[in-house]
Amino acid sequence: MTQPSRPTPSEEVRARLDHPVIDADGHFIEFRPALARFMAAEGIDDPGALFMDVASAIGTAGYDGMSPDQRARRRAVRTPWWAAPAANTLDLATATLPGLLHQRLEQLGIDFAVLYPSAGLVYGNIRDERGRRAACRAVNRYSAQSFAEFGDRITPAAVVPMHTPEEAIEELEWVVGPLGLKAVMISGFVERPVEEPDDSPYNVWWDSFGIDSAHDYDPFWRRCTELGVSVASHSGSMGVGFRRSISNYMYNHIGHFGAASEALVKSLFMAGVTRRFPELRLGLLEGGVHWGVGLYADLVARWEKRNLRAVQSYDPARIDQRRFAELLAKYGGELADSGREMSFPGTFGQDAPADDFAGLDIGRAEEIPGLFVPHFYFGCEADDPMVGTAFDRRRNPFGAEIRAMFSSDIGHWDVPEMTEVLEEAYEGVENGGLTPSQFRDFTFSNVARFYTDSNPDFFRGTSVERAVAEFVARERTGSGVEASAGLREVTA
Repeated sequence: MTQPSRPTPSEEVRARLDHPVIDADGHFIEFRPALARFMAAEGIDDPGALFMDVASAIGTAGYDGMSPDQRARRRAVRTPWWAAPAANTLDLATATLPGLLHQRLEQLGIDFAVLYPSAGLVYGNIRDERGRRAACRAVNRYSAQSFAEFGDRITPAAVVPMHTPEEAIEELEWVVGPLGLKAVMISGFVERPVEEPDDSPYNVWWDSFGIDSAHDYDPFWRRCTELGVSVASHSGSMGVGFRRSISNYMYNHIGHFGAASEALVKSLFMAGVTRRFPELRLGLLEGGVHWGVGLYADLVARWEKRNLRAVQSYDPARIDQRRFAELLAKYGGELADSGREMSFPGTFGQDAPADDFAGLDIGRAEEIPGLFVPHFYFGCEADDPMVGTAFDRRRNPFGAEIRAMFSSDIGHWDVPEMTEVLEEAYEGVENGGLTPSQFRDFTFSNVARFYTDSNPDFFRGTSVERAVAEFVARERTGSGVEASAGLREVTA
């Protein structure tokens, strides 16, 4: 008789939990021969050439063919390399073959998974419009067809390009309509040329769809809420700013997802997008939550010091010149020989103050949590030791909990062994960084909340339908540990 196999470490963790585990961000690896057929159907004969036209966020095209001297002279950005779990053939095949992943999810301790493409992550950054739109459509059709049989436990995310609101809306409506997908991924920014470059070293800029955008993206955000779509951003920033090493992939990689997401969140928040669209939910994936906690605290601190009332204290016209002259005469010594008035160079700005927070339309800092916390969700990988910062209500302003979501990242080099991911995440409980109820929010409640806030039927027909429905019912009555993360007392 065949002996039953031993449970995996993650299965053992899952057996101890009284709630499902929903993976907010796993990855599938496109099977290139099959994807090539979808590309060909969209008029793309050479899918590999698409990467030569990707703007930012991946590295310099043709890097591998350059000599070290050429890389140095061109300041070629080191590209990602060896990014899949090649030595673990079973895991590599699991990330590539939907049927195998569906069969193995129990071994991973995961009840339901939202999956994102791998090569397709950068398709929204292709410069050429025809190639960009065709590639996004091809990978979306590939995803819908490949995962069609496995919707009870897996759903793939569609790629929606964001170069213009019209382009984004067209693909959004197609993927959630005729194609039938319900999860959506956007790029966090679009690289645009500076129309009239001067002597500055920068001839491109990065549009993050809110502050100073080239377009009004409100129609896109409105359409997302109308269609019941919670949007996720999964953008990197390798090749941008300080992440431009010509030799070191890890130098370029560390923090790059968080940096791109921070720009997007700041842009939307300060432009008042969450004020205008209270139903909008945005996921920021693979960058962790610690930067989101810091950004939330920074926004509160800066509003308190730089709101339109507070900033009046810094008006140079309010300097008491007589009092300053008296102090200068008494304490200035040789400095007094330079003059008697306090003055600022013109570069500091002497014109009327601008209201940097006008988009928020608030009168007190206590209103900030309601515009931030319910709208932004942060994907954290299993080995992230900073997850607990999201739940630290003693330190987070106004006792808020920032919404962290469990994100396995299976399929990429971050996960050399899939069956250990949930176990690794649970170490946060074992070492005291998370309480069991916080782990429940991390691996279940926050992910369920992210999707059902926009689409109550997101999990209908899935293996977690009943558990999610019970959670939503408790949320609506305001009972249980799922009550809204410290917002009740803040916004009451």
